[in-house]
Amino acid sequence: MFGAPPPVLPSASRAVPLPRRPPGPVRPAASGRLRRWYENELGWPTVPGDPLRLAVGVRFDVLDVPAEAGHAALRRLGRASPVAVRGDRMLLLVAAGSAEELPGLLEWLEWGDLALDLGAIGPQGFMDAPLPTGAGERPGSGLTTERPGSGRLGSQGAAVWLRPPEPGCEVEASLPTLSALGGAGDAPDLVRLVDTVATWCHRIRLRRACAQPPALRAQGR
Repeated sequence: MFGAPPPVLPSASRAVPLPRRPPGPVRPAASGRLRRWYENELGWPTVPGDPLRLAVGVRFDVLDVPAEAGHAALRRLGRASPVAVRGDRMLLLVAAGSAEELPGLLEWLEWGDLALDLGAIGPQGFMDAPLPTGAGERPGSGLTTERPGSGRLGSQGAAVWLRPPEPGCEVEASLPTLSALGGAGDAPDLVRLVDTVATWCHRIRLRRACAQPPALRAQGR
């Protein structure tokens, strides 16, 4: 009279596959090749673990500055002096010991009383290992590189080399050093580099302050 009951259909939830875990940002094989490139070809110590980081204060120190200030200071650096970018920041490699000298140097240059967006990384510090950049693949390294400006790496916030270090060359010979002031040698002058970067950091600070509404400017006085 009422007919056979309708067949029981499987639940829709059972037909939906379980969500997959997204892949990690760094492949272990690529990370291992990058570590070997830094340690074996450049002789730079790395920090154990992931993400890959470089030990600072051994072969070099780092100035961490706004990218705009860093670009203005590039003329103070030799062509072989390594420079990396990370988002809107620029990482300038300088001679080991420069981070310790920076506060006194800023005081001597009469920048010590101002709040500048200028930092330094020295001994016991580290920096994220920048990914290589270039036109293809570095011979013998197994590292695929990206063309500068491609946006594939910068959009992820990863550090990349603007001026990559040259394997087989002693990096110390190309780094800005305090002893170069008034002396001989091809090393860039750390004093003029810091003064240029500080000047541009101050200009950026003033420009941002002038762009604020009058009420906010009054609060900052």
